Amino acid sequence: MNYADTAERLQAYRGQIETLRHEMRALQAEVEPDPVEDYRFRTTGGEVTLSELFGDKPELFVIHNMGKGCSYCTLWADGFNGVAEHLANRAAFVVSSPDDPETQDAFRASRSWRFRMVSHQGSSFAEDMGYRRDQRFWPGVSVFRKTDKGIVRLSDTGFHPGDDFAGIWHLFDLLPEGANGWQPKYRYAQEAA
Repeated sequence: MNYADTAERLQAYRGQIETLRHEMRALQAEVEPDPVEDYRFRTTGGEVTLSELFGDKPELFVIHNMGKGCSYCTLWADGFNGVAEHLANRAAFVVSSPDDPETQDAFRASRSWRFRMVSHQGSSFAEDMGYRRDQRFWPGVSVFRKTDKGIVRLSDTGFHPGDDFAGIWHLFDLLPEGANGWQPKYRYAQEAA
């Protein structure tokens, strides 16, 4: 198929995806919020509650990160680092993992991450939210709202290679072979200039 015909068909598919996104947002707006408890998390500065993570924002994104041992979770977090300030302008944002606070702080510093991290180690948070199953942690995001009656979860979704939460996959989709088995690494060899 020639370039122009292919580009036209791909644009039609992108239009279908945009229509689906509108339908998903409309459905999301109809969801009945799910009440949750005011979980406690650990940081190197001491304990903090879920309600405190909101700061002055009514909504909160909590990223369910599997910890420093997961190169995919590191890829997602690296991407969030670039948009953290933009996200925080609209809603509070925090990354939660099972790593202890000292491990989180050291790893965050090594990656130059600018967002807040909390440890859910020793709590039922990940399991209650559906991000610990079969003795394993899973990556994703939950969105919460603080109301005068307490905290509710508005939405959540898991992360996986190829998802909408790391733009790298969509760039790879523009290559004829796609990601072609590519796996994220913590460090990449620098090519000579």
